[in-house]
Amino acid sequence: MGNENKVALVTGASRGIGAAIAERLARDGFTVIVNYSGNVALAEELVQKIERDGGKALTAQADVSNAEAVSRMFDAAEAAFGGIDVLVNNAGIMQLSSIADADDAHFDRHVSVNLKGTFNTLREAAKRLRNGGRIINLSTSIIGLKLETYGVYAATKAAVEALTAIMSKEMRGRNITVNAVAPGPTATDLFLDGKSEELIARMAKMNPLERLGTPEDIAASVSFLAGPDGAWINGQVLRANGGII
Repeated sequence: MGNENKVALVTGASRGIGAAIAERLARDGFTVIVNYSGNVALAEELVQKIERDGGKALTAQADVSNAEAVSRMFDAAEAAFGGIDVLVNNAGIMQLSSIADADDAHFDRHVSVNLKGTFNTLREAAKRLRNGGRIINLSTSIIGLKLETYGVYAATKAAVEALTAIMSKEMRGRNITVNAVAPGPTATDLFLDGKSEELIARMAKMNPLERLGTPEDIAASVSFLAGPDGAWINGQVLRANGGII
């Protein structure tokens, strides 16, 4: 069964991994809703690129940490397309700090976007995703690597993995799968920002394929889970990391 006439909502899709996922799902035949929080220009530029390449897409502004904004986004998708078939929870932030040095604002920002933002969209999807749909949450391989200064970030993503497994069971009877993709070090602005060239090179060598992941690598994993070949995968975390752990 093809993906034509199916609708995929990708949160935080204006750049980086989210943009690569949106482009890939559009190539796979989905109509893609490009969610963004603040940068309308990047989101609109991505939609234009998708449409130039023959795909279908539109933008949807919503801060995922705001439950009412998320509900309105689902309302708009239903009004435009009748519903949503695939939800990709990509929106997230990553700011590094040791646990000792992490202030309340650092903690609250991560919980608000990474955890509550994912919860807000999952809650809507649990009620409103069309039967036979797919939910793909973005986690991180840092949960396995347990690197210093990633404590709060990794904690929010560990919570997302718990939500993933439990929701996969709660969707019983609706033929909806719920999985997570956990990237390792991936060459995005979010990852590269503030890191020295020496550190980036060292992290690239950590996995046996000896390179950083690309946004397209992660998008390919999401494409698999969203497409017909991923139908039997449910309640799982796919560590898309080149073998780093």
